[in-house]
Amino acid sequence: MNDQLLSRLQEMKLSGMAEAYIEQSNASFSDSKSCIEEIEYYEDRKLNKDLILKLASGLYILNHHNIILKGPTGSGKTFMACAFGVSACRQFHKVKYIRLPELLDELSLAKLAADGSYRKLIKKYTKTDVLILDEWLLTDLSKDEANILLEVTEARHKTSSTIYCSQIDPSGWHLKLGNATIAEAILDRIIHASYQILLDGELSMRERHGLNREV
Repeated sequence: MNDQLLSRLQEMKLSGMAEAYIEQSNASFSDSKSCIEEIEYYEDRKLNKDLILKLASGLYILNHHNIILKGPTGSGKTFMACAFGVSACRQFHKVKYIRLPELLDELSLAKLAADGSYRKLIKKYTKTDVLILDEWLLTDLSKDEANILLEVTEARHKTSSTIYCSQIDPSGWHLKLGNATIAEAILDRIIHASYQILLDGELSMRERHGLNREV
């Protein structure tokens, strides 16, 4: 179906739509159906719609700023991150979604190889206009993992944008990163150029959509 849709778009000479569709597929979103138009602004969520629409316009990407989505499990962080990602694809930006544990595993394995694959991966992630890092600092990192993360954040600093999905406030990130010096360097490259959005509410989004009910 994906190939058929792409062929159909190209036949209709809708090259822009085809390109956006390719970018959206390459992004590997956990929820490719997420979109800004379907974000739910319940009163208790206290979301700033003007800010969300401003970010959806892509200006933060052009300015190489970041987005930090913070909130408890089930609050809708991943949905909103993917919605921003889909919006970026529509504007023909290169986007990549990945869980932080997967990114660290990929780079840690590449670092053990002697074929230069580690540097190639760092370069690959540097060229991504919008990198979505889900499950950001869900667990404590080793010093080696923190060093890898510093390389990624340094390479992307002031050249691209990153969306962080975290269950904890940035004020608690130091503890997860372990080494104080490395933590300070990483946070310095993230926090000051980031928009922060708290996702919360009296009910989680899972509860609102009945996803916590027993079957």
